[in-house]
Amino acid sequence: CRSVSANKLELSLSTAIKKADSATMSSEANEHPVSHDHHKQQQLAAMDGPAAVPRPIQIVTATYGEDGKGKFDLDLPALEQLLLNDRIRDHRVAVVSVAGAFRKGKSFLLNYFLRYLACISDTDGGGLAGSCGTEDWLGSSSQPLRGFSWRGGSERDTTGILLWSEPFLVTLAGGEKVAVLLMDTQGAFDSQSTVRDCATVFALSTMLSSVQIYNLSTNIQEDDLQHLQLFTEYGKLAQESLESAGAPFQHLLFLVRDWSYPYEHGFGEEGGRALLEKRLLINDKQHHELQQLRRHIRQCFDDISCFLLPHPGLDVATDPTFDGRLSAIHPQFVAQLRLLVPRLLAPANLVVKRINGADVTCQELLHYFKAYMPIYQGDDLPQPKTMLMATAEANNLAAVAASRTVYTGLMEEVCGGERPYVAPDKLLDEHRRCVDDSLVWFRKLRKMGGPEFSAQYEEQLSLDCDEAFEMYRAHNQSKNVYVGMRTLSVLFSALLLCYFLAGFLDFIGLDPLANLCTWMVWVLIVALITWCYVRHSGNYLDLGHHIDAFANLLWDKIGCPLYVTVTQKAAEQAVGFNMAGRQRQRSSSSSSAVPAVGRPKRD
Repeated sequence: CRSVSANKLELSLSTAIKKADSATMSSEANEHPVSHDHHKQQQLAAMDGPAAVPRPIQIVTATYGEDGKGKFDLDLPALEQLLLNDRIRDHRVAVVSVAGAFRKGKSFLLNYFLRYLACISDTDGGGLAGSCGTEDWLGSSSQPLRGFSWRGGSERDTTGILLWSEPFLVTLAGGEKVAVLLMDTQGAFDSQSTVRDCATVFALSTMLSSVQIYNLSTNIQEDDLQHLQLFTEYGKLAQESLESAGAPFQHLLFLVRDWSYPYEHGFGEEGGRALLEKRLLINDKQHHELQQLRRHIRQCFDDISCFLLPHPGLDVATDPTFDGRLSAIHPQFVAQLRLLVPRLLAPANLVVKRINGADVTCQELLHYFKAYMPIYQGDDLPQPKTMLMATAEANNLAAVAASRTVYTGLMEEVCGGERPYVAPDKLLDEHRRCVDDSLVWFRKLRKMGGPEFSAQYEEQLSLDCDEAFEMYRAHNQSKNVYVGMRTLSVLFSALLLCYFLAGFLDFIGLDPLANLCTWMVWVLIVALITWCYVRHSGNYLDLGHHIDAFANLLWDKIGCPLYVTVTQKAAEQAVGFNMAGRQRQRSSSSSSAVPAVGRPKRD
């Protein structure tokens, strides 16, 4: 029986599959795959029937728009034809994938895997098998290398994700047959792929494979581990969205190509184990970041190993006519190849694909493909960044934090702590001055990414300062004595008004209205006592906020308009009295200036 977590995952998968099916149908009508050369098109052509010659089929296609943004689409018909074949659909499956930087020989190596599997399985792989002996599965030294598309040169050859069209059925010791799939992946860090594209291909292949071969050149370097941390973290995010449990991934093999230091660590598995222990060693002298990186890698995989391969020879690297014949390859490389391939693909060493502790069949693997692809096609996962962009972002965020501290310090001097109440207009002017000073400080700091990159963080700093200003304004407003006593004054004024109004209404005989006013007096007394208790004790703050809101409502709807009306009337009367007094004064002055009229005096 499956575990409860596996059942949850299947439920999530069923929903995701429905979305994937509809998305695939629409994408087939709108998207077109990236064009390849004629030889590539022949190798990746869709299978016409069961009798088709085995070949690599492209199940995840990379397409690039006019803006250079990559998109990955699942070729569902080709995948269904492969995994729902009656010969393998109910068999457990082992998926071996090779991933890493482009032009490092991933497809070249997979073709030797094909030779070995064709030799030990009941499938000849389209004539890929050698003489099928215990030691000579590599075949004749003059036999050209066929299978996955490969070539020399500096330009990438593989895009998207490919599977070999004919799975190999390998018989285990107990008699059970297991289907083995070989997966080839698009190389990372080429001139056309973004960090998100590289992370998507690596994470998707790691999630779907039982063995992920991390193909490296010459050594295991710190940047290789950092890239592995980024890519696996991207895969972990996708699995978390499907409620996956347990270790995210199964087996990881660091395959170091062109190893040039056999005097330090010998070729093969033993030398690889010693090198891997040294590279993943955690000690107290390391920086915390380096320790965290190594813990992350160890926690992501059930098993981690390493294998050191020598250089295959100069003819392989420099001869444009090299076709994979063993006769042109250095014997040291061939000897280690004889050890590496059985180490991964021998029946006793096969790693069956498991998810949530349950073995996966070919038919179930199809469901996981359909569930995982929409996650990477959508915008739910964060956009991964290059180390430069991540460093520049952290650097600018640190500059924003330092500049925000400058703003906070200046505003504290204006209205913080024990500083007295500041008029709102003056506080706003001080805020603008402090913002300008913090922006000047931000521009002075040395930052990575250039002015255009820093412009968005400068805008963020302004928004942060505006947000902080709202807190300072509220704090400054709390220092206003009148505002702090508004509730008390409004409630007390309303209480007195209702008290005198109740007496007046009772005097003129309107008892019902008088009783209503008396009831309102008692309500206001209770509210006033409650508010005083809340302000004094600090308890029942929500109740105190409701009383404040009620007092503000009384003031805004009744008190303030009444105050304005009374003030205007008083001002009008004062102006009227003043004008009348001046008029009387002018009249009296005019009358005193007129001479007296009378009868002339006689001598």
